Amino acid sequence: MTWSYPVGQVFGSEIRIHATFFLLLAWIGAAAWIAEGPIAAAANLIFLLALFTCVVAHEFGHALTARQFGIATPDITLLPIGGLARLDRMPERPGQEIAVALAGPAVNLTIWLLLIVLGARTEMTGAIAIEDPAAGFWTKLATVNLFLALFNLLPAFPMDGGRVFRALLAMRLGRVAATRFAARSGQALAFGFGFLGLITGDAVLVLIAIFIFAAAGAESADVALRDMARHLRARDAMITDYEALQPSDTLRAASSTLIRTAQHEFPVVDAGGGLRGMLTRSVLFQALSEGRDTSPVAENMARGIPTVPLAAPLDAALDALQDTGAPAVAVTDPSGRMIGYITRENIGDLIVICGRDRHR
Repeated sequence: MTWSYPVGQVFGSEIRIHATFFLLLAWIGAAAWIAEGPIAAAANLIFLLALFTCVVAHEFGHALTARQFGIATPDITLLPIGGLARLDRMPERPGQEIAVALAGPAVNLTIWLLLIVLGARTEMTGAIAIEDPAAGFWTKLATVNLFLALFNLLPAFPMDGGRVFRALLAMRLGRVAATRFAARSGQALAFGFGFLGLITGDAVLVLIAIFIFAAAGAESADVALRDMARHLRARDAMITDYEALQPSDTLRAASSTLIRTAQHEFPVVDAGGGLRGMLTRSVLFQALSEGRDTSPVAENMARGIPTVPLAAPLDAALDALQDTGAPAVAVTDPSGRMIGYITRENIGDLIVICGRDRHR
Protein backbone atom coordinates (compact mmCIF):
# COMPACT_ATOMS: atom_id res chain seq x y z
CA MET A 1 0.00 0.00 0.00
CA THR A 2 1.34 3.42 -0.96
CA TRP A 3 2.22 5.95 1.76
CA SER A 4 2.87 3.15 4.25
CA TYR A 5 6.17 2.54 6.01
CA PRO A 6 7.62 -0.70 7.43
CA VAL A 7 8.34 -0.77 11.17
CA GLY A 8 9.23 -4.42 11.73
CA GLN A 9 8.37 -8.02 11.02
CA VAL A 10 6.39 -10.45 13.18
CA PHE A 11 5.65 -14.12 12.39
CA GLY A 12 6.87 -13.62 8.83
CA SER A 13 4.57 -10.65 8.11
CA GLU A 14 5.83 -7.11 7.70
CA ILE A 15 4.15 -4.52 9.92
CA ARG A 16 3.53 -1.25 8.10
CA ILE A 17 2.06 2.05 9.29
CA HIS A 18 0.17 4.29 6.90
CA ALA A 19 1.11 7.96 6.91
CA THR A 20 -2.44 8.94 7.88
CA PHE A 21 -2.07 6.98 11.12
CA PHE A 22 0.52 9.51 12.27
CA LEU A 23 -2.01 12.26 11.50
CA LEU A 24 -4.46 10.49 13.80
CA LEU A 25 -1.86 10.38 16.59
CA ALA A 26 -1.15 14.07 16.11
CA TRP A 27 -4.84 14.98 16.14
CA ILE A 28 -5.63 12.93 19.28
CA GLY A 29 -2.57 14.25 21.07
CA ALA A 30 -3.17 17.88 20.12
CA ALA A 31 -6.87 17.79 21.03
CA ALA A 32 -6.12 16.32 24.47
CA TRP A 33 -3.24 18.74 25.08
CA ILE A 34 -5.39 21.78 24.28
CA ALA A 35 -8.28 20.53 26.41
CA GLU A 36 -6.51 19.07 29.44
CA GLY A 37 -2.76 19.46 29.12
CA PRO A 38 0.27 17.27 28.36
CA ILE A 39 -0.54 14.50 30.87
CA ALA A 40 -3.93 13.86 29.30
CA ALA A 41 -2.34 13.94 25.84
CA ALA A 42 0.22 11.32 26.85
CA ALA A 43 -2.47 9.13 28.44
CA ASN A 44 -4.63 9.29 25.30
CA LEU A 45 -1.72 8.43 23.04
CA ILE A 46 -0.73 5.48 25.21
CA PHE A 47 -4.30 4.20 25.12
CA LEU A 48 -4.46 4.64 21.34
CA LEU A 49 -1.22 2.67 20.90
CA ALA A 50 -2.58 -0.09 23.19
CA LEU A 51 -5.78 -0.15 21.14
CA PHE A 52 -3.92 -0.50 17.86
CA THR A 53 -1.79 -3.25 19.37
CA CYS A 54 -5.07 -5.11 19.82
CA VAL A 55 -5.93 -4.28 16.20
CA VAL A 56 -2.64 -5.81 15.06
CA ALA A 57 -3.41 -8.89 17.17
CA HIS A 58 -6.81 -9.07 15.44
CA GLU A 59 -5.13 -9.03 12.02
CA PHE A 60 -2.67 -11.71 13.10
CA GLY A 61 -5.67 -13.83 14.04
CA HIS A 62 -6.63 -13.74 10.37
CA ALA A 63 -3.04 -14.16 9.17
CA LEU A 64 -2.08 -17.13 11.33
CA THR A 65 -5.35 -18.93 10.57
CA ALA A 66 -4.90 -18.33 6.85
CA ARG A 67 -1.39 -19.77 7.15
CA GLN A 68 -2.94 -23.06 8.25
CA PHE A 69 -4.53 -23.26 4.80
CA GLY A 70 -1.29 -22.44 2.99
CA ILE A 71 -2.07 -18.73 2.51
CA ALA A 72 0.73 -16.30 3.36
CA THR A 73 0.30 -12.75 4.67
CA PRO A 74 3.08 -10.55 3.27
CA ASP A 75 2.18 -7.51 5.36
CA ILE A 76 -0.22 -5.92 7.83
CA THR A 77 -0.89 -2.18 7.54
CA LEU A 78 -2.17 0.08 10.31
CA LEU A 79 -4.70 2.66 9.15
CA PRO A 80 -6.63 5.29 11.14
CA ILE A 81 -9.79 3.17 10.84
CA GLY A 82 -8.11 -0.13 11.79
CA GLY A 83 -5.78 -2.70 10.31
CA LEU A 84 -5.50 -4.45 6.96
CA ALA A 85 -3.91 -7.87 6.56
CA ARG A 86 -2.94 -8.46 2.92
CA LEU A 87 -3.33 -12.15 2.16
CA ASP A 88 -1.65 -13.71 -0.88
CA ARG A 89 -5.11 -14.87 -1.87
CA MET A 90 -8.50 -15.18 -0.26
CA PRO A 91 -9.57 -18.68 0.77
CA GLU A 92 -12.18 -19.86 -1.72
CA ARG A 93 -13.57 -22.81 0.25
CA PRO A 94 -16.47 -21.49 2.37
CA GLY A 95 -15.34 -23.34 5.50
CA GLN A 96 -11.83 -21.90 5.26
CA GLU A 97 -13.11 -18.37 4.65
CA ILE A 98 -15.39 -18.62 7.70
CA ALA A 99 -12.49 -19.82 9.87
CA VAL A 100 -10.17 -17.02 8.68
CA ALA A 101 -12.88 -14.37 9.07
CA LEU A 102 -13.88 -15.40 12.59
CA ALA A 103 -10.29 -15.64 13.83
CA GLY A 104 -9.92 -11.85 14.06
CA PRO A 105 -12.98 -11.15 16.24
CA ALA A 106 -12.06 -14.22 18.29
CA VAL A 107 -8.78 -12.54 19.24
CA ASN A 108 -10.62 -9.41 20.41
CA LEU A 109 -13.05 -11.51 22.43
CA THR A 110 -10.11 -13.35 24.02
CA ILE A 111 -8.45 -10.05 24.99
CA TRP A 112 -11.75 -8.76 26.39
CA LEU A 113 -12.29 -11.91 28.43
CA LEU A 114 -8.72 -11.84 29.76
CA LEU A 115 -9.11 -8.21 30.88
CA ILE A 116 -12.44 -8.99 32.54
CA VAL A 117 -10.84 -11.87 34.46
CA LEU A 118 -8.10 -9.45 35.57
CA GLY A 119 -10.69 -7.04 36.98
CA ALA A 120 -11.65 -4.70 34.13
CA ARG A 121 -15.29 -3.79 33.51
CA THR A 122 -17.36 -3.41 30.37
CA GLU A 123 -19.20 -0.13 29.81
CA MET A 124 -20.89 0.26 26.43
CA THR A 125 -21.57 3.95 27.06
CA GLY A 126 -19.89 7.27 26.41
CA ALA A 127 -17.30 6.32 29.05
CA ILE A 128 -15.41 4.32 26.43
CA ALA A 129 -14.47 7.50 24.57
CA ILE A 130 -10.70 7.82 24.35
CA GLU A 131 -10.72 11.34 25.70
CA ASP A 132 -12.99 10.54 28.70
CA PRO A 133 -10.92 10.39 31.91
CA ALA A 134 -13.85 8.96 33.89
CA ALA A 135 -13.27 5.44 32.61
CA GLY A 136 -10.22 3.49 33.68
CA PHE A 137 -7.57 2.49 31.15
CA TRP A 138 -8.26 -1.25 31.32
CA THR A 139 -12.03 -0.79 31.36
CA LYS A 140 -11.85 1.28 28.19
CA LEU A 141 -9.51 -1.23 26.55
CA ALA A 142 -11.77 -4.17 27.47
CA THR A 143 -14.88 -2.36 26.24
CA VAL A 144 -13.31 -1.32 22.95
CA ASN A 145 -12.15 -4.90 22.28
CA LEU A 146 -15.69 -6.17 22.82
CA PHE A 147 -16.99 -3.41 20.55
CA LEU A 148 -14.41 -4.28 17.85
CA ALA A 149 -15.42 -7.94 17.94
CA LEU A 150 -19.15 -7.18 17.67
CA PHE A 151 -18.70 -4.43 15.08
CA ASN A 152 -16.53 -6.62 12.85
CA LEU A 153 -19.17 -9.36 12.97
CA LEU A 154 -21.78 -7.12 11.33
CA PRO A 155 -22.74 -8.63 7.93
CA ALA A 156 -21.22 -5.69 6.06
CA PHE A 157 -18.95 -7.13 3.36
CA PRO A 158 -15.93 -6.97 3.24
CA MET A 159 -15.83 -6.86 7.06
CA ASP A 160 -15.40 -10.16 8.90
CA GLY A 161 -19.11 -10.74 9.39
CA GLY A 162 -19.69 -9.91 5.75
CA ARG A 163 -17.12 -12.53 4.72
CA VAL A 164 -18.90 -15.14 6.84
CA PHE A 165 -22.15 -14.06 5.16
CA ARG A 166 -20.54 -14.40 1.72
CA ALA A 167 -19.15 -17.85 2.54
CA LEU A 168 -22.55 -19.09 3.70
CA LEU A 169 -24.19 -17.74 0.54
CA ALA A 170 -21.45 -19.31 -1.61
CA MET A 171 -22.52 -22.76 -0.45
CA ARG A 172 -25.77 -22.24 -2.38
CA LEU A 173 -25.19 -19.50 -4.94
CA GLY A 174 -21.57 -19.90 -6.01
CA ARG A 175 -18.75 -17.53 -5.16
CA VAL A 176 -19.37 -14.80 -7.76
CA ALA A 177 -23.12 -14.46 -7.12
CA ALA A 178 -22.57 -14.68 -3.36
CA THR A 179 -19.94 -11.95 -3.49
CA ARG A 180 -22.21 -9.69 -5.54
CA PHE A 181 -25.10 -10.14 -3.09
CA ALA A 182 -22.89 -9.71 -0.01
CA ALA A 183 -21.24 -6.62 -1.52
CA ARG A 184 -24.61 -4.98 -2.18
CA SER A 185 -25.72 -5.78 1.36
CA GLY A 186 -22.48 -4.31 2.70
CA GLN A 187 -22.94 -1.16 0.63
CA ALA A 188 -26.49 -0.77 1.94
CA LEU A 189 -25.19 -0.98 5.52
CA ALA A 190 -22.41 1.45 4.62
CA PHE A 191 -25.01 3.91 3.40
CA GLY A 192 -26.75 3.57 6.78
CA PHE A 193 -23.46 4.13 8.63
CA GLY A 194 -22.75 7.20 6.53
CA PHE A 195 -26.20 8.67 7.12
CA LEU A 196 -25.91 8.06 10.87
CA GLY A 197 -22.46 9.61 10.89
CA LEU A 198 -23.72 12.71 9.10
CA ILE A 199 -26.67 13.33 11.40
CA THR A 200 -24.60 12.72 14.54
CA GLY A 201 -21.52 14.55 13.32
CA ASP A 202 -19.34 11.43 13.68
CA ALA A 203 -16.60 11.83 11.06
CA VAL A 204 -15.05 8.43 11.86
CA LEU A 205 -18.33 6.65 11.12
CA VAL A 206 -18.58 8.47 7.79
CA LEU A 207 -15.00 7.43 6.97
CA ILE A 208 -15.79 3.80 7.83
CA ALA A 209 -18.90 3.95 5.63
CA ILE A 210 -16.88 5.25 2.68
CA PHE A 211 -14.26 2.52 3.17
CA ILE A 212 -16.86 -0.28 3.36
CA PHE A 213 -18.78 1.01 0.33
CA ALA A 214 -15.66 1.32 -1.85
CA ALA A 215 -14.01 -1.92 -0.66
CA ALA A 216 -17.19 -3.96 -1.17
CA GLY A 217 -17.54 -2.76 -4.76
CA ALA A 218 -13.85 -3.29 -5.51
CA GLU A 219 -13.75 -6.84 -4.16
CA SER A 220 -16.95 -7.79 -5.93
CA ALA A 221 -15.45 -6.60 -9.22
CA ASP A 222 -12.18 -8.42 -8.49
CA VAL A 223 -13.92 -11.74 -7.76
CA ALA A 224 -15.94 -11.46 -10.99
CA LEU A 225 -12.76 -10.59 -12.90
CA ARG A 226 -10.85 -13.55 -11.53
CA ASP A 227 -13.71 -15.94 -12.17
CA MET A 228 -13.73 -14.95 -15.84
CA ALA A 229 -9.92 -14.95 -16.02
CA ARG A 230 -9.81 -18.60 -14.96
CA HIS A 231 -11.40 -19.55 -18.26
CA LEU A 232 -8.88 -17.59 -20.33
CA ARG A 233 -5.18 -18.06 -21.07
CA ALA A 234 -2.25 -15.67 -21.19
CA ARG A 235 -2.19 -15.96 -24.97
CA ASP A 236 -5.74 -14.57 -25.12
CA ALA A 237 -4.75 -11.26 -23.51
CA MET A 238 -1.16 -10.62 -24.53
CA ILE A 239 -0.02 -7.68 -26.62
CA THR A 240 1.99 -8.93 -29.59
CA ASP A 241 2.20 -5.82 -31.76
CA TYR A 242 4.79 -3.64 -30.04
CA GLU A 243 8.20 -2.06 -30.45
CA ALA A 244 11.00 -2.84 -28.00
CA LEU A 245 13.84 -0.66 -26.81
CA GLN A 246 17.44 -1.51 -26.01
CA PRO A 247 19.07 -0.60 -22.68
CA SER A 248 21.47 1.84 -24.37
CA ASP A 249 18.71 3.78 -26.16
CA THR A 250 18.18 7.32 -24.89
CA LEU A 251 14.90 8.60 -23.52
CA ARG A 252 14.75 10.96 -26.50
CA ALA A 253 14.71 7.94 -28.81
CA ALA A 254 12.09 6.31 -26.57
CA SER A 255 9.89 9.41 -26.87
CA SER A 256 10.03 9.12 -30.66
CA THR A 257 8.87 5.53 -30.35
CA LEU A 258 6.07 6.66 -28.03
CA ILE A 259 4.77 9.15 -30.58
CA ARG A 260 5.04 6.64 -33.42
CA THR A 261 3.35 3.74 -31.64
CA ALA A 262 1.24 5.22 -28.80
CA GLN A 263 2.47 2.41 -26.53
CA HIS A 264 2.22 2.91 -22.78
CA GLU A 265 4.84 0.27 -21.90
CA PHE A 266 8.05 -0.52 -23.73
CA PRO A 267 9.83 -3.85 -23.26
CA VAL A 268 13.59 -3.34 -22.95
CA VAL A 269 15.56 -6.22 -24.48
CA ASP A 270 19.24 -6.95 -24.94
CA ALA A 271 20.95 -7.81 -28.22
CA GLY A 272 19.91 -11.44 -27.87
CA GLY A 273 16.26 -10.59 -27.33
CA GLY A 274 16.30 -11.28 -23.61
CA LEU A 275 13.99 -9.13 -21.49
CA ARG A 276 15.89 -6.68 -19.26
CA GLY A 277 13.05 -4.52 -18.00
CA MET A 278 10.09 -2.31 -18.91
CA LEU A 279 9.96 1.45 -19.48
CA THR A 280 6.58 3.01 -18.73
CA ARG A 281 5.03 6.08 -20.29
CA SER A 282 4.66 7.84 -16.92
CA VAL A 283 8.35 7.34 -16.03
CA LEU A 284 9.35 8.55 -19.49
CA PHE A 285 7.27 11.73 -19.16
CA GLN A 286 8.66 12.40 -15.69
CA ALA A 287 12.26 12.00 -16.84
CA LEU A 288 11.71 14.23 -19.89
CA SER A 289 10.13 16.94 -17.71
CA GLU A 290 13.30 16.89 -15.62
CA GLY A 291 15.48 17.41 -18.69
CA ARG A 292 16.95 13.89 -18.71
CA ASP A 293 16.24 13.21 -22.38
CA THR A 294 19.78 11.91 -22.98
CA SER A 295 19.57 9.48 -20.07
CA PRO A 296 19.77 5.81 -21.14
CA VAL A 297 16.67 3.66 -20.91
CA ALA A 298 18.52 1.22 -18.62
CA GLU A 299 18.64 3.83 -15.85
CA ASN A 300 14.89 4.44 -15.94
CA MET A 301 13.28 1.10 -16.66
CA ALA A 302 11.46 -1.11 -14.15
CA ARG A 303 13.36 -4.32 -13.47
CA GLY A 304 12.28 -7.73 -12.24
CA ILE A 305 9.40 -8.06 -14.71
CA PRO A 306 7.54 -11.32 -13.97
CA THR A 307 6.93 -13.87 -16.71
CA VAL A 308 4.20 -16.41 -17.40
CA PRO A 309 4.09 -19.21 -19.98
CA LEU A 310 1.96 -18.79 -23.08
CA ALA A 311 -0.56 -21.40 -21.90
CA ALA A 312 -0.78 -20.15 -18.29
CA PRO A 313 -4.24 -19.26 -16.93
CA LEU A 314 -4.87 -15.54 -17.15
CA ASP A 315 -5.41 -15.30 -13.40
CA ALA A 316 -1.74 -16.27 -12.99
CA ALA A 317 -0.86 -13.03 -14.79
CA LEU A 318 -3.24 -11.14 -12.52
CA ASP A 319 -1.53 -12.62 -9.47
CA ALA A 320 1.90 -11.68 -10.82
CA LEU A 321 0.81 -8.08 -11.46
CA GLN A 322 -0.69 -7.79 -7.98
CA ASP A 323 2.18 -9.45 -6.11
CA THR A 324 5.02 -7.57 -7.78
CA GLY A 325 3.46 -4.23 -8.66
CA ALA A 326 5.16 -4.50 -12.07
CA PRO A 327 3.73 -2.49 -14.97
CA ALA A 328 3.36 -5.63 -17.09
CA VAL A 329 3.89 -9.38 -17.24
CA ALA A 330 5.98 -10.87 -20.03
CA VAL A 331 4.60 -13.90 -21.87
CA THR A 332 7.15 -16.49 -22.96
CA ASP A 333 7.11 -19.39 -25.38
CA PRO A 334 8.31 -22.92 -24.41
CA SER A 335 11.91 -21.88 -25.10
CA GLY A 336 11.65 -18.98 -22.66
CA ARG A 337 11.71 -16.26 -25.34
CA MET A 338 9.42 -13.27 -24.79
CA ILE A 339 6.66 -13.14 -27.41
CA GLY A 340 4.30 -10.61 -25.83
CA TYR A 341 3.25 -8.91 -22.63
CA ILE A 342 0.12 -8.32 -20.55
CA THR A 343 -0.97 -5.20 -18.67
CA ARG A 344 -3.85 -4.55 -16.30
CA GLU A 345 -5.53 -2.39 -18.92
CA ASN A 346 -5.64 -4.99 -21.66
CA ILE A 347 -6.84 -7.66 -19.22
CA GLY A 348 -9.69 -5.31 -18.34
CA ASP A 349 -10.44 -4.70 -22.02
CA LEU A 350 -10.49 -8.45 -22.71
CA ILE A 351 -12.82 -9.13 -19.78
CA VAL A 352 -15.23 -6.42 -20.92
CA ILE A 353 -15.27 -7.85 -24.45
CA CYS A 354 -15.76 -11.43 -23.21
CA GLY A 355 -18.48 -10.27 -20.83
CA ARG A 356 -20.40 -8.64 -23.68
CA ASP A 357 -20.01 -11.71 -25.85
CA ARG A 358 -21.45 -13.88 -23.08
CA HIS A 359 -24.57 -11.72 -22.87
CA ARG A 360 -25.32 -11.70 -26.61
